[in-house]
Amino acid sequence: MHSEVPPRSSKFAGMAKTTSLRCRVVEGKDLPAKDVSGSSDPYCVVKVDNEVVARTATVWKSLNPFWGEEYTLRLPRSFRSLAIYVLDEDTIGQDDVIGKVSLSHQQISAEARGVDSWLSLAPVNPDEEVQGEIHLELCVPEQGHPRVLRCHLIEARDLAPRDPSGTSDPFARVSCCGHTLETAVIKKTRFPHWDEVLEFELREGEPEEAVLSVEVWDWDIVGKNDFLGWVEFHLDSISRNPTKGWFQLLPFPSTTEDHRGQLGALRLTVRLVEDTVLPPHYYQPLIQLLTEPILCPDKPPDSTALAMLEEVTSGESRQDVATKLVKIFLGQGLAVPLLDYLTTRELARTTDPNTLFRSNSLASKSMEQFMKAVGLPYLHEVLKPVLNRIFEEKKYVELDPGKMELSRGRRISFKGSLSEAQVQESSLELLKGYLGDIVDAIVGSVEKCPLPMRVAFQRLRMRVQERFPLAQHEEVRYFSISGFLFLRFFAPAVLSPKLFGLREQHADPRTGRTLLLLAKALQSIGNLGLQLGQGKEPWMAPLNAILLPSVTRVRAFLDHLVAVESVEVGEELVPPGCSQPSATMKEGFLHTCTAGGSSLLPRFAFKKRHFWLSTQALTYSKSPQGQVCCSIPMEQVRVVEQVDEGTFQHPHVLQVVAQDEAGQLHTTYIQCKSTPELWQWLWALRQATSANQDMLPTCHPGTFRAGRWTCCLQPACAVPGCSRTHSTVVLSEWNDPLDPAAAAQTLYRHLRAVVTRGPTGSTAAEPPCLGQAGGPIGEQLQVVLRDLDIAHDTFAHRDEAPEPPPSALPAPSALSVPTSPAPPRLPPSVGPPSRPGRRRDLSGDTEGTQGHQPGTGCIL
Repeated sequence: MHSEVPPRSSKFAGMAKTTSLRCRVVEGKDLPAKDVSGSSDPYCVVKVDNEVVARTATVWKSLNPFWGEEYTLRLPRSFRSLAIYVLDEDTIGQDDVIGKVSLSHQQISAEARGVDSWLSLAPVNPDEEVQGEIHLELCVPEQGHPRVLRCHLIEARDLAPRDPSGTSDPFARVSCCGHTLETAVIKKTRFPHWDEVLEFELREGEPEEAVLSVEVWDWDIVGKNDFLGWVEFHLDSISRNPTKGWFQLLPFPSTTEDHRGQLGALRLTVRLVEDTVLPPHYYQPLIQLLTEPILCPDKPPDSTALAMLEEVTSGESRQDVATKLVKIFLGQGLAVPLLDYLTTRELARTTDPNTLFRSNSLASKSMEQFMKAVGLPYLHEVLKPVLNRIFEEKKYVELDPGKMELSRGRRISFKGSLSEAQVQESSLELLKGYLGDIVDAIVGSVEKCPLPMRVAFQRLRMRVQERFPLAQHEEVRYFSISGFLFLRFFAPAVLSPKLFGLREQHADPRTGRTLLLLAKALQSIGNLGLQLGQGKEPWMAPLNAILLPSVTRVRAFLDHLVAVESVEVGEELVPPGCSQPSATMKEGFLHTCTAGGSSLLPRFAFKKRHFWLSTQALTYSKSPQGQVCCSIPMEQVRVVEQVDEGTFQHPHVLQVVAQDEAGQLHTTYIQCKSTPELWQWLWALRQATSANQDMLPTCHPGTFRAGRWTCCLQPACAVPGCSRTHSTVVLSEWNDPLDPAAAAQTLYRHLRAVVTRGPTGSTAAEPPCLGQAGGPIGEQLQVVLRDLDIAHDTFAHRDEAPEPPPSALPAPSALSVPTSPAPPRLPPSVGPPSRPGRRRDLSGDTEGTQGHQPGTGCIL
């Protein structure tokens, strides 16, 4: 149990500690072959504390796969480890595990700039792949002789499934003072209830370093039992204080031999950011300073807070700063004026129009992030039909004679292999058809393009024309827009549809080559054909006859695109997908059934329905245009979790538990076609419910059938959930609800880091003059940063004591901390010295995974 935390004053209402982890799974190399073809079909699974949080796409037939997938995770501060597993996907049977990379909280946080390197894959040892917690009560009664240690094994939860049925047959083995006792075996469950008391007689003079060991095993009738985890306690600590609580099961100390390099390597970039977000009103002065040049444009453009922010932002941080700026200004309805301001400043610095917006400046990055935030639904509507056809047809397309495989002609014609000219002619026809459809979709999409994007491009053209008014620079007026729209939006989406959410899987090598050629063609169109015939790829020349007419059509498209009435400052439309309550996040056909339905025909309990998820509701009907069968408001959702395999005859099932106005809970089960689709829907639903304040801490990962729960075997339908929910781990996406306070905190942290000589958030040193501009705005910005420093320091003192640093994390074999009532919390400098085998919790942080003490193995 937690010691009671004194309530904070309303002054600090809305204060939140945040932990975000940015993980980019870049690529693998030298992976072992798992298929008979001598290759593998690798994909990665990302886990935080043994919970799956993401899955990359599968790269087919490659031992050196490239994924390039990036995830931003919002985590509880108490998380312990990040693990990335590499697996080989098999069409038949279970997928093969290739290896894993594990990083502890301590390892990640020790690198100020994060981890960015090749890491060797380690083998996966089942004895080290443990999960779950055990509920224990330990005490040594003061009266009686001889003394007796009572170990009450109450229950366990979320144990690893070791049997093919997706369950286990767990029992506990307790060892103390040379004696070993075991509990009964509970069959077919990952949530056993033992409620057994095992007693051990303690001899006089028992050494203080003696320990009590509790191991959990899966019983097997044939072969050896499977290890499920263990936990240990010092006897002297139990003698002084009775211990009761949930304890994290730990793996045995690693005995795996060093296989460095034998299983290949994984390139990762991982960065951990732990922060405290103040209530929104604390950031208003900073936001007002940043928006001042937009709302008061008469001020000199170089003497503004935005100009200073741009000046102190280097290349490596521009992406993050641009993202947060766009989010803040979207929330203020000022995103288009922000882009106008930044592009105007960059134009003023540009002397050669041929280099305009070529670099990754703050203006270029901000426009790129703006298009992603506002235009993703538009991108999907324009490109998805053509890309789906390319993926389905899987035609062989190649123009480079050095890469042609003429034997593939047999797949094109039954008349034998084709000549090089025939392959080129066939490829040109296919590319002409695909490219024509893409260009048709783009030039016909003027009315579909979001109004904020059109207004932003209109202002961009106007500023370019003012800067380069001569007739010889007329091309720049078109290229300034096509450079963003084609080179930074359409072409990258065609090249990597998975990264833009257009496909669930990466393309196979054949389709990938087709997409690469189409992306090159779109880049040539985006360059308005100015570089045709000048490249290092002369084999692309036959496409020129197709590209030149497309350039003419694109010019006309750009003219129509910017032909809109200008929107005044403060009147910008709310972009779809960012804060509109009805923005569609995901849709598709799934199968569903509701709890308590007919069980006479379980095979037919799941019905095919068309689902669509918005930030407002989860709705389904019999067909995309059919009448709505059911709609679940997002604010009523209390649980979004995966259902244990084996619960139903159908795999890949998740559950949505909603609470109606009368307080009754209703469960809807949804079956997906595959594991990737399951996780995509799971994370989309968790994202849509991330603002819900009444999510349940526990749930049942099974179903109530034949008078008992299939997961924990409890006979009462209303019994509390046996498994903890995982809503504290959320994937961040662009269509998350806007949070200006969190975005402003990131900018504050960035400014503080670059303008102070001391650590971020420290008031020990005064910041130097901000930028070359300085002056009144620089002084105002210093005052704003100083006020935020004081607010953070005040909150830190109110928080009583810092969290245990990650360096205090024990090794897997370290002893657990008993869950006795916590002592009064004191600053570390005045607290009593810790006794051997016992650590005091000085965290004071109760958010995230409730009651989890990092580094102790104890769940309170």
